Amino acid sequence: MFLSRSKSVLGLDIGSSSIKVLELKETKTGYQLVNFGIEPLPPETIVDSTIMNAPAVVSAIRKLLDSNQIKAKDVATSVSGHSVIIRKITLPLMTDEEIASNIQWEAEQYIPFDINEVNIDYQRLDAVSEDQGSQDVLLVAVKKDMVNDYVAVINEAGLNPVVMDVDAFCVQNMYEINYEMQRGKVIALVNIGAGVININIVRNGSSVFTRDMSIGGNHYTEEIQKQFGLSFEEAEALKVSGDPQKQNQLDEIMRNLHSAIALETQRSLDFFVATSSMGQISKVFLSGGCAKNKGLSETIERQVGIPVEVVNPFNNIEINPNKFDMEYIQDVAPMCGVVVGLALRRADDK
Repeated sequence: MFLSRSKSVLGLDIGSSSIKVLELKETKTGYQLVNFGIEPLPPETIVDSTIMNAPAVVSAIRKLLDSNQIKAKDVATSVSGHSVIIRKITLPLMTDEEIASNIQWEAEQYIPFDINEVNIDYQRLDAVSEDQGSQDVLLVAVKKDMVNDYVAVINEAGLNPVVMDVDAFCVQNMYEINYEMQRGKVIALVNIGAGVININIVRNGSSVFTRDMSIGGNHYTEEIQKQFGLSFEEAEALKVSGDPQKQNQLDEIMRNLHSAIALETQRSLDFFVATSSMGQISKVFLSGGCAKNKGLSETIERQVGIPVEVVNPFNNIEINPNKFDMEYIQDVAPMCGVVVGLALRRADDK
């Protein structure tokens, strides 16, 4: 959300099932893809956004850097899940200096953790609240332990973390350079990864509601694993490639989990509409690895009664077909919402 022409960084998305790196170059007309790679992680490496197997993460990052001959050292990465709290709060009208000196005290009222255990950041929202004597501020708090764990693996891989973002806002950054913002319209950005769903509802370029839910692509794999008595790796392979003899049972598993994800999404969207005065959501934009699952976007569209579109994070990014496999990029595009958003960040972003 804060873009400038200062030094670019390497986007590093440490996800539950894979690590993605992506580097962009800013041009006179927009952005050009410089580097891109995805490396899968062993099962249980990251659970509920917590790093359980740091050596596996370090090894995957180093492999990506070597195989793609990446020289960049400054990286932007992001977090999500239960250790991240995002709240829109209303404060009396204050200067930036007054907000900075009061935010710690204000945050204590909204953060369910010990205030000394979290890193706090905030952003003044453009829209002044209906009460002319007050203003809306977006408050973000992340547990220090989680940040320290991510910083440690990045440092050990030989990189320098300069920006720590939140997955939901990365997807918003990606959306803003690829799609036209319609003034006054409310849209929902739904990012469905392996372990977490990030929902970010946006109006006029400002985030007005966020929620993370612990359900995602791994639930499909775990259900296949359970029903067929397979290892996680075998279940993942079966999910991706299918099997004619097991297809009916596989289709039923996929349909049931499609419905569960659609229902959780609907509950969040309904909660927002019921508690906000901004009216109906006009469209849902779907990203994340699960967005590729056949039939999921249609199931969500039927459940929520709102048009759903799977995003293309490379929509407005220049890609050299002589350097990159365009078919591969098109195939993995839905998975790249977070990492494209990270690569748009800059070293001196505040």
